[in-house]
Amino acid sequence: MENEVKENSQCEHCCHGKGCKKWYHRGGGTAGGAYGLGFIGALVYYIQHAVTFGMGVLGFLKALVWPAMLVYKLLEFLKM
Repeated sequence: MENEVKENSQCEHCCHGKGCKKWYHRGGGTAGGAYGLGFIGALVYYIQHAVTFGMGVLGFLKALVWPAMLVYKLLEFLKM
């Protein structure tokens, strides 16, 4: 199996060159991509609707936290 790291092999990621017994994965690739696309979409939306520079800065900050606002509105809609 290609994801296995043998005990005597050199692992530069998790053990700094020492023998490694575990294989560490970095997860969140799909979620990170979805968040990134959502961030860009929200940023474009808020910047397009900004009238002043201050509103553009506020739009940038809103684009950073859009998942939290989405979950809040969803729970509010579901009355939970």
